[in-house]
Amino acid sequence: MHHASAHSLGEFLRASRARLEPSDVGLPAGSGTRRVKGLRREEVAVLAGVSADYYVRLEQGRETNPSQQVVGALGRALRLNADARTHLFRLAGLSPVVSVGSLRDRVHPDLLRLLDAFPNAAAYVLGPAFDILATNPIADALLAPFDGQTNMPRILFTHPRAGEVFPDRQLITSMTVYALRLNAARFSDVPEIDELVQELLEASTEFRALWNDQNVGALTRAFKVFVHPDVGRIDLTYESFEVRAAPGQELLVGSAEPGSRSAQALAYLASMAAPRH
Repeated sequence: MHHASAHSLGEFLRASRARLEPSDVGLPAGSGTRRVKGLRREEVAVLAGVSADYYVRLEQGRETNPSQQVVGALGRALRLNADARTHLFRLAGLSPVVSVGSLRDRVHPDLLRLLDAFPNAAAYVLGPAFDILATNPIADALLAPFDGQTNMPRILFTHPRAGEVFPDRQLITSMTVYALRLNAARFSDVPEIDELVQELLEASTEFRALWNDQNVGALTRAFKVFVHPDVGRIDLTYESFEVRAAPGQELLVGSAEPGSRSAQALAYLASMAAPRH
């Protein structure tokens, strides 16, 4: 990470700390008057679960590679809202961790309605960088092995369980990269695509090779095999739907051959996901 960014990270942390009073974060006001407004460095360190020394180095721009976990903890310690948290991640040279709840708010209502129209299929809404913006219960169950990760390309190229859940991973990865390249040109004003591409170019030699071969192709009808820890192999045919009013968002629906073992497996996942009365 370049130094300027480390410097701005420190400034942002200092400013955020100055805006908080001990009472805002449930700390006793302490004895004696405070020389400066806001929380002390040591207090932020305690709230974030890092050493005071480490936190001081972050503020001074001498520590330049905080982990995703540390940055998340700092955002919570400083009571940052979603925008400020995203900003904090960017300053730290990390892509923001987005919670699915906040993503769902950005989904076009027509797509959310469609999502619930497929009770026997795995349906999810993808954003332009293939973030999973919303899911129905079956899609949720299928994605459970990825512990809440919500970006499809990141899962495919960096999640340790991707190879075991997707036996035909090779096929899916090339399709995904070609579709991502198409979206990068279609939605050149969407920063998430560029950030994701830069991150994966560094993280995965396989992604780099596919990205550099310059192929493009839309995510159209596709065949996908899942191996789910609870129900075993599921063969799905995927269709994708776009809504004119929501450019960049598409609905992916994976359905099984009626009467097949895969259809039974989906029904079983749906019954497990159903709210218990």
